[in-house]
Amino acid sequence: MTSPAVPSPTPSPRTAAPGAYDGAVADRDEAAEFLRQYHAEHPDQPVPLVRRLDQVRAAIDDAGTYRLTRDELVFGARVAWRNSRRCIGRLYWNSLRVLDRREATSPEEIHRQLCAHLHQATNGGRLRPVISVFAPDIPGRPGPRLWNEQLIRYAGHRRGDGTVLGDPRNADLTEAVRRLGWQGSGGPEGPFDVLPLVIETADDKPQLFELPRDLVLEVPLTHPEFPAIAELGLRWHAVPAISTMRLRIGGIDHPLAPFNGWYMGTEIGARNLVDKDRYDLLPTVAACLGLDTGSERTLWRDRALVELNIAVLHSFHAAGVRISDHHTESRRFLAHIAREKRQGRSVPADWSWIVPPVSGGITPVFHRYYDDADQRPNFYAAEPDPRRGAGGCPRV
Repeated sequence: MTSPAVPSPTPSPRTAAPGAYDGAVADRDEAAEFLRQYHAEHPDQPVPLVRRLDQVRAAIDDAGTYRLTRDELVFGARVAWRNSRRCIGRLYWNSLRVLDRREATSPEEIHRQLCAHLHQATNGGRLRPVISVFAPDIPGRPGPRLWNEQLIRYAGHRRGDGTVLGDPRNADLTEAVRRLGWQGSGGPEGPFDVLPLVIETADDKPQLFELPRDLVLEVPLTHPEFPAIAELGLRWHAVPAISTMRLRIGGIDHPLAPFNGWYMGTEIGARNLVDKDRYDLLPTVAACLGLDTGSERTLWRDRALVELNIAVLHSFHAAGVRISDHHTESRRFLAHIAREKRQGRSVPADWSWIVPPVSGGITPVFHRYYDDADQRPNFYAAEPDPRRGAGGCPRV
């Protein structure tokens, strides 16, 4: 994954990150560990470590929490990406643009800042890694939440016959936003209708906000050799911005901290458009290519998969939208490991997520073992919420 969008799994109960919806007390030990790490990597601080530790301990004893400085927040958000075990794109962790949005409290202001995030991240197609960090959970007062697992998601319209038009992963969320009053995209239902955002704060009920269409950059998919692919009318959005992961820094949970990098082509061409519980398009693509689907021995699935991934990479490059291929990102991940080793740091990684879903065995990340430790700061899966039809690890 070329964004910090690949999550760590939900911690076990023994090590679970606090963050119940009614707020949470900051963890003193984790705060101290984080501050020591921050001062070790940034030794020239105006406030000495010992004094800062005293300040934080006193704040936790008095109020149950403390406030990260802006520099601590920036460092923590970047290191959370550095520690994201399922992300292959961490070579760029120190370039993450961190937007401090902790003062945004109303749903309207949060919506404005989320739109600003998309504007900065899209950057006219030259995508930039961006994270927007909103208010944390504190004792007696939870931070804001977003029901959408990504800022941009396509609706899944359930039909009477049990089929879904669009993205089946979002069918529950689609029904939830309709119950909140969403009337659809303004025209006939289609397979790529952008869902509105649902923002929830401690002071307000969940509220719907449409994303301005000029903020949602999409790429129509074509193929350099097979014109029939274009006739399918496929497209995908440019920015993969995960928005339901909890960002945990120094014992403090930020339940709304949307973050993005850019897509690796296989995330679209080998998962989103292909998985059986997503768009399930391999048979359709195979028919476009005129492949013999009568026997698995023809490897029609493999051939269709490769051509669909070629279409994704070709289309994004033709549109001037940043994307990466899995061979390049695999080499870059090994460069990241080497760079971190020179700094005396280990690189946690989940092999099953680091190895690409296409041609994994011929990428250099395949033939090695990884340390799968949970290092903090980090991102954690949101708690399940039946109202929004979401929970667990977001997909790309």
